[in-house]
Amino acid sequence: MEFFKWVYPFLVLFMSVSTPVLSDSSFSSNGFSDVTSNFLNFAKKPELFDWMVGIRRKIHENPELGYEEFETSKLVRAELDRLGIPYKYPVAITGVIGSVGTGQPPFVAIRADMDALSIQEMVEWEHKSKNPGKMHACGHDAHVAMLLGAARILKEHEKELQGTVVLVFQPAEEGGGGAKKVLDAGVLENLKAIFGLHISPNLPIGEVASRAGPMLAGSGFFEATISGKGGHAALPQHSIDPVLAASNVIVSLQHLVSREADPLESQVVTVAKFQGGGAFNVIPDSVSIGGTFRAFSMEALMQLRQRIAQVITGQAAVQRCNATVNFFEDKKPLFPPTINHEGLHDHFRKVAGEVLGAQKVKVNPLLMGSEDFSFYQEAMPGYFFFLGMENKTIGGLESVHSPFFRINEDALPYGAALHASLAARYLSQFQPEVTTPEGKYHDEL
Repeated sequence: MEFFKWVYPFLVLFMSVSTPVLSDSSFSSNGFSDVTSNFLNFAKKPELFDWMVGIRRKIHENPELGYEEFETSKLVRAELDRLGIPYKYPVAITGVIGSVGTGQPPFVAIRADMDALSIQEMVEWEHKSKNPGKMHACGHDAHVAMLLGAARILKEHEKELQGTVVLVFQPAEEGGGGAKKVLDAGVLENLKAIFGLHISPNLPIGEVASRAGPMLAGSGFFEATISGKGGHAALPQHSIDPVLAASNVIVSLQHLVSREADPLESQVVTVAKFQGGGAFNVIPDSVSIGGTFRAFSMEALMQLRQRIAQVITGQAAVQRCNATVNFFEDKKPLFPPTINHEGLHDHFRKVAGEVLGAQKVKVNPLLMGSEDFSFYQEAMPGYFFFLGMENKTIGGLESVHSPFFRINEDALPYGAALHASLAARYLSQFQPEVTTPEGKYHDEL
C-alpha cells in the first residue's frame, strides 16, 4: 500500500475510477514508428551496446543464486544511480524497483530476473563464472543488461513519456517464486500492465515469438521419502523393501497422465530423482524420490498435486511401507501457467512489428516450461515473449540450463529497444481520464 511513496511523495491517487483512453502524442501513430526505430538504432550505438555487454559480462562472472543476488543488485543500483533513476531497495530481499517518467499514472512495468543456476560452467572464455558450481545458464545476466539498456533509453526520452515506467529487477525466478515475493511486498499494486521477455537460443536474432492466452505451463515440485525396513539383500523376507515400493510408485505416477488426464490437455509428471542405498547387498531403510508436475490450468495442477500425494502414499502402503510427501510450497511455490493477456497481445504484435518488421514477429508454440512471471499475470494484465539470438554463422547455441550455454550479445539491443518501445507506447495509448472530487484523496502512495 505504499506504491511509489518512496519516489513521489507528492503523488495522490484519486478515488474516482479512471478509464483508459487513446491519446495523441509523439509516441503515437506514424510518429511512434519513427521513435521506436530510433530506440533500436540508439540501442545499437557502440556506446550503449558496449555498456550493456560490459554489464552482462560482469554479472556473468559473478553468478548468484536466488535471494543471494547481493552483488548483482549492487551493480544494478550503481547503474541506476549513474542514470539518475530513483529506486526502492531492498524488495523481496535483493530486488530493486526503479521508475522513469512523470511519477504519475498510468504505471506500466518491464521486468528482468537476476538469479543464476547451480551449474558448473563448462564454457572456456575470458568471462567464465568465477563462482564454482554456479552459472548464468538461463540468460538472466542478459535480461538484466537489457532492462538497464531500456532504462537508459527511456531516461533519454523521459520528457516524452506520458506516465511512469516501473523497472522490476526481480530475484529468484529459478524455482524460488521471486515474482510472488515482489508482489507480496506491495510495491506494484497500481500497475496497469507488465511486460517480460526471455532470450531464446533457437529463434533467429532479430525475431520475437509469443502467443495470446496460455503459453507456458504451470509447475510444481515434489519429493517423497518412502520408508520400510532395511536388511540383507539375501534375506528379503526379513525386510520391507522401499526400493520396490518406490519403483511401483514411479510407474503408477505415469498413469496420472496416460489414464486420468484428458488426452487433449497437455500434462507432465516426471520423476527425476531417485536416491536409495549405498551398497549392492543391503536393502536400505528408506528411499527418496522427487520430480515435477506441469499443466496449463491451475485446476489441472491442483488435481495432479492431490493425486500425486494419494498415489505415493497408497502405493507405498501396498508394499507395507510408509511415505511422506513434500511439495515445497514455502520455498518453491506452485507456479501458475503463463497466460498472455489478449489485449496486450495486439499491442505486442503492433509494437514489435514496427520495431523489427511484421515478418519478424512469430507465433510461439505451447511449451511445458514454466516462468514465475505468471504470478504478475494473476495480479494484472501481463505479456511475456521470447527474444531470438540464434546466428548460425557463428555456430549453434546450446539450450538453456546447459553448462555449455552461451549468449549471443548481439541480441542485447533488440531486447532493450523492445522493452522501451512496449512501455512507452503503452503509456501513450492508455491515458486515464481522472475526475477529482474535492476533498476525496487516497494518500497511501
